[in-house]
Amino acid sequence: MDDIVKQAMAKWPNVPNCYGWLALDARGTWRMRDEAAQRADAPGDKLSNAALVGFINRNYARDERGCWYFQNGPQRVYVNLEATPFIARTDPSQGFVLHTGEAMMAPEQVFMLEAGSILLRAGERLAQLDDRDVAQLLQLMELDGRPVTDEGLLAWLEGGSGALSLRWQEQKIAVERLAANEAPQRFGFVQRPDRLSDQK
Repeated sequence: MDDIVKQAMAKWPNVPNCYGWLALDARGTWRMRDEAAQRADAPGDKLSNAALVGFINRNYARDERGCWYFQNGPQRVYVNLEATPFIARTDPSQGFVLHTGEAMMAPEQVFMLEAGSILLRAGERLAQLDDRDVAQLLQLMELDGRPVTDEGLLAWLEGGSGALSLRWQEQKIAVERLAANEAPQRFGFVQRPDRLSDQK
């Protein structure tokens, strides 16, 4: 967290929290949601200013409820998550990189959701893989030790038998099925923080 943010928090400790104005989409893009976007339940405008995006990334954290927020000076701006708290991309030199720019450790667990999205867990970080990189990872998956076919993967996703695994950096990681609506409870995060549950 930036020192200037810590100083502002100490100076103004009781600033009300902000909800609904900031979102993280499933491709790792921050979106500003004005009142019109909130009323329409629209994703909001993409933030493209590099300095602002970097500031948000450095001051992104989780509270005791599992709600993620951006500490904007003395104010917590809670984030609506389209998918998971982090979004990952593949990177030729680092393996996986989070939307915040941090390198992600090699995944300890891999999950596939019913629609084909891939979730990666490494330590306390849970990230959905950017959909533009899913095809790359599918090429590294095996079903019962053989390269998985499209038909085989669809059958497995629909409850078919067989052991699906990901070969990643000389590791073989089992892939588990997971329903999208199970992820928040299983991994302790809130997709849409609500001021009604605010304990401040």
